[in-house]
Parts: sequence; C-alpha cells; structure tokens
Amino acid sequence: MYIIGITGGTASGKTTFVTKLLAQCDPHRITMISQDDYYKPLTGLSLQEKNNINFDHPNSIDFDLLEKHILSLKKGELINKPNYSFETHDRLEKVTTISPKPILILEGILVLSVPKIKALCNYTIFVDASEKTRQERRLKRDIAERGRDKETILEQFKTNIHPMHRKFIEPLKNEVNLVIDGTKNFNEPINSLVNLIETKIE
Repeated sequence: MYIIGITGGTASGKTTFVTKLLAQCDPHRITMISQDDYYKPLTGLSLQEKNNINFDHPNSIDFDLLEKHILSLKKGELINKPNYSFETHDRLEKVTTISPKPILILEGILVLSVPKIKALCNYTIFVDASEKTRQERRLKRDIAERGRDKETILEQFKTNIHPMHRKFIEPLKNEVNLVIDGTKNFNEPINSLVNLIETKIE
C-alpha cells in the first residue's frame, strides 16, 4: 500500500484538492481517510464543555486508532472507520467499512504533525494558503454548513486555529515532498500526482 499524506491549514483547499484527485483515479484502486473522523468522542460532555476544547491541537485526535487502522489496511484487513459530526462535536453511531486498496490518501490538518503517522506516509503534500484566505473561507463554510456565528468563529481563530497552525502545521511546509498553492488551479499538481499513483499501482 502506497500512502499519500495531505496536510495544510484549515480551509486551505485540501478537501477540494482531494476530491478532484479522487475523481481522476480508479475508485477500485484508491481510498481516502480523513483525520476529521478521528476526533476523540466527547459523549457525556455538555455543548459548552465541548466548545471549550481546542480541536486544533493534536491531543484532540485519536491518533492511536488512526495508526491502528492504517496498519490494518496495510495488512490487507478491513477497518470500521468512525464518522464524526461537527454539529454535535461527537462521533456518530454509524461506522464506515473500508477495504484495503493499493493507494491510500490520508488527509487532515494534523496528519503529518504526529511523527508516527507521518512515518507511515510514502509521499507528503502541503496545501498552502494565507491566514487571511483561510479565515475568509472558514467563515463562509462554518456559517453556511455548521450553523456557527461570525463572532464565535473569529474568537476560535484568535485563540486556537492561528496559534496551532503556526506551531504544528506551518513548519511542515519545509518537510513535505510537494507544496501546492491552495488558491490556484489544481490541474497541474493533480496530473502530476495521478501519474505518480499510476506508476505505484503498476
């Protein structure tokens, strides 16, 4: 199994890039896991208690389970991937069964920030965008899709998102195999990556 780790700041363009990449690949030969589904379960906590958690720190992610699942896929085993709801800040009861395929895309803001996960990746990518761009995109997304208000989002950027990005994510830009501009057309890097994937499958 050839593992491609894709990281970058929140709203940098990672999901758009991965979606377009997957559309260019044989779905029988490639699969994707998002870090977002591995947020630790917060069952039993009140909404206020959940809102006080720093979801942009690596401690908020169950990287032990993520590592276990990646290793299982590498062994040719099925996994039951959790599913996470950003509306309730908790895991859903329903899981998704994923079968091993030759190529695994691993995507998330912190997937390369933890050494044991980064070490499992054969190729790494950083999708880059400025703080201003990422904040503007995140504002639009969270208001439209997650029912958040502008003041709460901006406070989250100030106290959690920007500081954690500078500490855990931005330094990775100097450690990856490829840096992609998240504000430009993705056609060229996608074509390059599709060619890489095809050679690994062959």
